[in-house]
This record gives sequence, structure tokens and C-alpha cells, in this order.
Amino acid sequence: MPVSPEDIKNMHKYETLLLMTTEKLMRKYSWVPDDVLKKSSGLSAQETEFRLGHLMEKDMIKSSSVPYRGYQLTFTGYDALAVLSLVKKGTISALGCLIGVGKESTVYEALGTGVLALKIHRVGQRSFQSARLNRSFMPEWKHFPWIFASTYSARQEYEALKALRKGGVSVPVPVAINRNAIAMTYIAGRNIQQITLENPGEIFDTILENVKKAYALGYIHNDLSEYNVMFDEKEVWLIDWPQWTETSHPNAKDILMHDLENITGYFSRKYGIACTPEDAFKTVVG
Repeated sequence: MPVSPEDIKNMHKYETLLLMTTEKLMRKYSWVPDDVLKKSSGLSAQETEFRLGHLMEKDMIKSSSVPYRGYQLTFTGYDALAVLSLVKKGTISALGCLIGVGKESTVYEALGTGVLALKIHRVGQRSFQSARLNRSFMPEWKHFPWIFASTYSARQEYEALKALRKGGVSVPVPVAINRNAIAMTYIAGRNIQQITLENPGEIFDTILENVKKAYALGYIHNDLSEYNVMFDEKEVWLIDWPQWTETSHPNAKDILMHDLENITGYFSRKYGIACTPEDAFKTVVG
């Protein structure tokens, strides 16, 4: 369930305390024992029970009675901590409406210094083991709660966006990061699969030029398609970079070719632009 702006706005300080305490203890316990949580929070047993009830109603914490009574953060609770921290730092002042939902992220409109996009990463439990095996940013911890994988996914994208933007690639500007949330510039455009382009050939060339710049910087998108390209009537933007791969990767050529097959295939089907993946590869790699 996506985090609710109203739930965050109405968070009591004791509820925030319990979320933060649970987060800290989840690095040690799969399910944080009831007695340990009460002792660590410093709240009375009655107050803890009352606030935990509120948090569970908001789907921010879940409980289990097997093999003992314990608690875990949910994604909604983890998201809330990230948003609250960004508010405290002054990065955002208000969380707006939900504007996008992907396989492993949700995106909100937010207010900060102007309008921002707040992207909240949610690496799913079913893909966690795959992420741990295949993504270099996953730490080798003996006990690693799968929910925290989203923080490393967000960090992966944040660092890539900084480097790509500095290198002249048309990507959103990363403003700040906390846990699994990235605040970035808001793009007032639409994904290219949602619109009919007036100059598709020009847009196609611009996409390849940006892929080429990224490749020269050592980055391959690794999930590029018409769904990850936006156009705001002036500029083309390549978005969604958490799965990027280094150009030094042993399978770099195959990964890049897959990205280019997606893009050339789309422009061929919709606009009749004749460019093979092999020709696009020569353009990108040089």
C-alpha cells in the first residue's frame, strides 16, 4: 500500500520513535521481540501498545505471534521514515498526489524549492533474492531484512543520476536521498509511449545520443524502453536508472543490445524508422 500523505502529516512523535526503534532493531532480529521494543523505545508498556495499534492500523508495522510476539516495519512504515526525514531536512515541505507506480517504485509529486518528484524504491520480497545475487550494491550481511534492499536500490540510482547529469546526459537532477526515497526535479512531460511524436526521427536520434553519452561515462541503462523515456515538448529525458550496469561488465554488450532492441523495435513499429539494433550499437559505441 502506498504511503498516505495524511498518515504522515498526522504522525505522533511516539509513533515516529517506534518506527525508528523497530528499524534499528530489525538489523538484529527478523521479528523485533515485544519486550525488546518496549525497553528500547523507553515508552511505557501501555503507551507502546496504544501507538503500535495505530501504526498497525496504518499498515506501517505488522506483528507476528510465532515463534514469539514480535514486529516488523512494512514498506509503508519505511517510506514514512524516509519522507519524514526529508521533511525534517527541509528538502520537501509537502507530499502531493501519487503520479506513477512501477514494478519496484512509486512516485509522488512533492513541494520543496519548487515542484519535485519523490521516487520511493520498493524492491519486492519476491525479487529480493535475485537482487541480492545480481546487484552489486547489495551488502553481504549475515542477517539482512529484505525491505532494506530498497535503500541500496535508491542509492544506486541516486549516484548514477549525479554522475550522468554531470556528464551531460538528460536525466532528472537528484536533489536528496534518504533511505529508499530520492527527491529529484519534476519533469512536466509524458512517457513517449503515451503520445504521438511530431518529429520521431529527431527524438530517436536524441535518445541514441544520450545512450552514447551514458556509455562513454561507463553506464548502461539495463532497462531502457519507451516506458523509460519522457518528452516534455522540448527535451528528451531518460529515467529509471536503479538497474544500470557498468560498461566493463562481462555481459555489457548483450545488455546494451537488449536496450537498443527495445528502442529500435518501438520506433520501427510505431513510426517506421529503419534502424537495426546493430546500427544503433555502432552509433553508441563508436
